[in-house]
Amino acid sequence: MYHRGSRELQDRFGSRALADRLAEKLRRERFTDADRAFVESAPFFFIATADEQGRPDCSFKGGMPGFVKLPTPDQLVFADYDGNGMFKSLGNLGVNPHVGLLFLRIGDKPGRLRINGRAELSFDDPMLREFPGGQILIRITPTDIFPNCPRNIPHLEFRENSIYAPREAQEPVEPAWKSFDDFKDLVPPRAR
Repeated sequence: MYHRGSRELQDRFGSRALADRLAEKLRRERFTDADRAFVESAPFFFIATADEQGRPDCSFKGGMPGFVKLPTPDQLVFADYDGNGMFKSLGNLGVNPHVGLLFLRIGDKPGRLRINGRAELSFDDPMLREFPGGQILIRITPTDIFPNCPRNIPHLEFRENSIYAPREAQEPVEPAWKSFDDFKDLVPPRAR
């Protein structure tokens, strides 16, 4: 879980033994039932990827709770939906499958779960049908799952899900920017 850079800083600040104990007690490669409940109830997460040169990108992914699924203890899946067409994160995964996910729970009982692993893009996966409006299924095999201390997560209130979050049996809402003069002639038709 740690590399030379981590170890050098752990040694500099005297935290190597603590880091090793945290990894020993908290790190795992398979999801627990508590992990499943946490992830599948999340309305958003952050995904970190890097291109083939190691240049990073971080993106926000959101949807209705359940938009991320853990079908087995060693797999996490979510769908990609029509967006801005840049494919920064998924393009990176196509050339470098290493990925980091960060799930946060806000409110009265804050929480944080980190997941590192390897991703695979699937365009014709049968499970894609379980994600209304999904155009690509992303399957992640975890290598490191570990909770983080929730301190420093601000107390925020969740009010409602985004109107843009895909919903079963509902036509997607198009963002206004797609109708702006600078872009409207280049917006591809939405995949159904």
